[in-house]
This record gives sequence, C-alpha cells and structure tokens, in this order.
Amino acid sequence: MAKPIVFDGSDEMGFHVAKQILAGIFGASRHGRRYLLGCPTGRTPRPVYRAMAQQLRENPIDLSQLVLVMMDEYLTATDDGIWRLAPPERHFSCKRFAEREIVAPINEALPSDYRIRADHIWFPAIDEPEEYDRRIAQAGGIDFFILASGAGDGHVAFNPPGSSVLSRTRVIELAEQTRRDNLQTFPTFGSIDDVPTHGLSVGLRTISEARKCSLLLSGSGKKEALKRIAAAGSFTADWPATIVFECSDREILADRAAAGL
Repeated sequence: MAKPIVFDGSDEMGFHVAKQILAGIFGASRHGRRYLLGCPTGRTPRPVYRAMAQQLRENPIDLSQLVLVMMDEYLTATDDGIWRLAPPERHFSCKRFAEREIVAPINEALPSDYRIRADHIWFPAIDEPEEYDRRIAQAGGIDFFILASGAGDGHVAFNPPGSSVLSRTRVIELAEQTRRDNLQTFPTFGSIDDVPTHGLSVGLRTISEARKCSLLLSGSGKKEALKRIAAAGSFTADWPATIVFECSDREILADRAAAGL
C-alpha cells in the first residue's frame, strides 16, 4: 500500500507544493532555461496557485520563463457539428480559469518584467492534438505536474477509466461520472445536461513523462479516491489517477479530511 503524506488542511498542502515549484523555477532560471509546469484546473489545485501568489508577494522571483502546460479544455460544437475549444468567456472554460485563477493573482504579485507571459500559457490545438506532445518534448519536457483525481471514477485530466498508459493528447468523450464530478467543480452548471460531453486532454503518457508528479487529494469527498490509489500501489487502468505510480519522482498528498482523520 502506498502511504500518502497527510497535511492538516488543503492550504498547508498547497504551500508545500508551491514551495517546491517556486524552488524549481528559480533553479531553472539560474541555468537560463524554461520551466514547464503541468497545470490542472478545478478545486483541488486552487490552494497551490494561491500559495504561489502569496509566496511571490513575500519573495518575488522571475517567472518570465515559466510555461503553464494546461492539461485539458472542454469542447463545444458549432452549428455544423465541428468541435471547437470552449470560448474563454464560458464559465467552465479552462482558459478562463488559467487566466483568472492562476496567472492574474500571480502576476499581480510581481513586477512587470517578472510576470508570466501570455504566450507561455499553453493549450492543445483542436486541429492537431498530437502536436502538443511534440511541443512539450521540444521544450525539454514537463518539470512538474500537479495532478488531481476524480472523486467518482479516478479520472485525471479527462482520461476516463480504461485509458491506456501509453495514451497521448487527444479528443476524449467524457465519461458520465467525470461529468457528474465536474458538476461540483463548476456549480453554475444546472444539471449534467449542461456539462460538455467532449474535451481535449493530455494523455497518461504525457503525464508520466514529467520529471516530478504530485497527486493532491483534499476534502472528505476524496476519501474513496485516496483508498483506491493507496491500495493499488501501481498503475491500474480502472482508476487513471494511479498514473502517478508511473512517474519516476512522485508524491501522493492528502489533507486530513481526504485521509479520513
């Protein structure tokens, strides 16, 4: 059984992860290279992004070479049935989340020449999803990937149960349980019928190739997810978040509520 590191609360867990990320960015900057951070949206990573902004207000560092590698985006269909990335003005847009909940508060804490650049917020392209993995590889690979597990089915990004450990960035039909989980993430959704049915997502291999992965579980709703992951101890396709075990440098983090304490 894999033993998680347990924190009193999600804020303490967020501080722990943010401190590692900022140290990595500082080290990369000293060597004149970019730092690629794999980023999810939603409730779980919010304390990490808040902690980054807080720590940067107290000790500013140069983030101009930080690249945010966003995990996924919802898709909406045009009138003629063509899939397009969700418009950023939609309340569930991952691009909207990145701009408002990651970049804006962090940049506000920094002088202008230290800020995250607009062209360093990466999303896959709907027309060539596979190009995303090539772009990441050409940039030197992802340094740190923040991960979260779906409460009901263990999805990570939009990868549903049964996803291949070798999967790459692609268009995915969202599992019904994933859509139900996302009703909690975006309360503005009135019902499951309002949740998009498809998304563009990094694959499990995209994640596992990162130099470090931290899987975060917070809140009592993630107790079952933590049990499943800890008991698995290795990757199992029926709970995609177990991809963390394929990462060469990994940690599983939980707050006391998720740990059932």
